[in-house]
Amino acid sequence: MLQMLIGLILFLGIHALQSLAPQWRKQLINRWGALGFKGIYSVISLLGLILLVQGYALARMDPVALWTPPRGMQHATILLMWVAMVLLVAAYVPGNQIKAKLRHPMTLSVKVWALGHLLSNGNLADVLLFGGFLIWSVLVFRAARKRDRSNMHSAPQGTLVGSLLALALGTGVWAAFLMGGLHLWLIGVLPFTRAG
Repeated sequence: MLQMLIGLILFLGIHALQSLAPQWRKQLINRWGALGFKGIYSVISLLGLILLVQGYALARMDPVALWTPPRGMQHATILLMWVAMVLLVAAYVPGNQIKAKLRHPMTLSVKVWALGHLLSNGNLADVLLFGGFLIWSVLVFRAARKRDRSNMHSAPQGTLVGSLLALALGTGVWAAFLMGGLHLWLIGVLPFTRAG
C-alpha cells in the first residue's frame, strides 16, 4: 500500500504543479531550463506511474474491504465511463463544442472516471487510488477555471461536426474498454462482473 501511495503522491503532485503551484513551476523552469524541467517532470511522472500501478496491483492481491457497493452501482459506473471517455476524446478532437464549452474536458474526464470507480469499488486501495484522483481533479479543475476567469479570454467556438466526432470516438473507446476486452487486458477486471 505504501508503494501505491508514494506513486500516487509523485504522479498527482507533479501533474498539479501547473495549476496549483504555477510560481514554483516557473522557478523550477528558470533554474533548470525548459528542457531540464521537462526531463525531470517526465522522470517523476514515469516513476510515480510505475510505483502506482505496481503498488495497486500488490494491494489488490490482499484487499481490505471497507464496504460492499450495491450491485446497481456497476451500471452507474459503466454509464459514467461513457461520459468520461467522451470527455477524454473531446480534449483532443479539434473544433468541438464540448471542449469549447467546458474548456477542460480532460480534467473533467478524470473527475468522472474517479467518481464512477468510487461508486462501485469499496476496497481501501480503490478508495485511496480513485479518491486521490478525484480530489486532484477537483482542485486542478477549480484552479483552471479561476485562471480562465482571470485571463478573461473567450473560448473558440466548436462545430457540430467536431462534437459528433468526439462523441463517436469517445463511444468507440468506451466500447473497446467495456466489450472489446481492453479493460480486462489492461486492468485484469471484467467490467460486467465488477465495474472497476
